[in-house]
Amino acid sequence: MRELRIRVLVGVFVVAGVLSWAGARLWNSIGTLPGVPLAAPIVLALIAVVLLSTALSLRARLGAQRERRPEAKGVDPMMAARAVVFGQASALVAALVAGMYGGAGVFLLELLDIPARRDQAIYAGFSVLAGLGVIAAALFLERVCKLPEDDDQNTPGAEPAA
Repeated sequence: MRELRIRVLVGVFVVAGVLSWAGARLWNSIGTLPGVPLAAPIVLALIAVVLLSTALSLRARLGAQRERRPEAKGVDPMMAARAVVFGQASALVAALVAGMYGGAGVFLLELLDIPARRDQAIYAGFSVLAGLGVIAAALFLERVCKLPEDDDQNTPGAEPAA
């Protein structure tokens, strides 16, 4: 399984932000811009909490297993792999959603004199922060579940050292 690259997440965030900003400008010129839901930052924060609690639980269980404690519960490799896949998918979606709300929030900065739009800009800002929290929790989960590096000479299909 490949590690999640920060460059990919930043790229998704930036592209989504630019497209969202342009779409918000266009949409506002022909009608009313749809609002940023209050639930957006709440849902993203809940996902971040789930990812963080999973990572902390797995880290504690793996630590107990490494120390060979008698009461240590083992970690099923498939469960750890599923957790990592869930974290990676969550990070990609959070980068997309945070970029989308970030672009809309940047557009809404021009309309802060309207109280409803000011609230929308605040919700968009909190959504971006919560999205960054999801990404951070997902990267932490990925790091917790990362296997120790094997010796390259013992790995099948590895390139010989020059």
